[in-house]
Amino acid sequence: MDSSHSFIDSVSLSCAQGDTPCKFQQELELLRKEIDSLKEQVRTDALTGLYNYRFFSDALPLEMERARRSFQPLSLIVLDIDHFKMFNDRWGHELGNQALVHIAKLIGLTFRKLDLACRFGGEEFVILLPNTDLRQASQVAERLRETIASTPLPYGQESISITASIGVDEFRGNHSDSPEGFLERVDAWLYQAKHAGRNCVRGPQIESTETISTVTLEEKDALFGVFGDTADQ
Repeated sequence: MDSSHSFIDSVSLSCAQGDTPCKFQQELELLRKEIDSLKEQVRTDALTGLYNYRFFSDALPLEMERARRSFQPLSLIVLDIDHFKMFNDRWGHELGNQALVHIAKLIGLTFRKLDLACRFGGEEFVILLPNTDLRQASQVAERLRETIASTPLPYGQESISITASIGVDEFRGNHSDSPEGFLERVDAWLYQAKHAGRNCVRGPQIESTETISTVTLEEKDALFGVFGDTADQ
């Protein structure tokens, strides 16, 4: 806990002057709120309201360490708005800012409260998904891509279509990635999505969960025959 915050808490409970009520209590409470507000501003992107790069840089190694200790997967999504420079050149930076806010809202509607969505910088966003494997993260990433593509940005009497390219991958406790290595790995999938034509999701191939049957056709016929005889009784 921050030492200054602890000091304020202790003083508000026991006034140094011994006054009852403490005449400084209101000022101390106000100071406490201001400190909390400043802490929030330090880790929050002012435009979108999502967490910022500084918060993500602190959160990523912590979440990776938690994944190592808990043996639960951690997935990371990196999203980049397609052709955003062209968007700004055509529509202007003010509408570009509105587009960033628009995407941030759609991200907020798509993900869980325990997920950590951040504006990484410019038109790029990152989302950390604790306790989420690659299959689940890929499904969520695709759902987000579809939501963005099907939810144009309102602009006066018209609307502007926006798409995004997305990279996704997972980290597990037995992986040796550093935070920088994990981010680079997901970023590489993002660039594959761009090279594939944009407006798509790219990540490692997901292994099939289907089990291969070792039962022969003769055994199946025998089993079905048994069940058929039972059903006729």
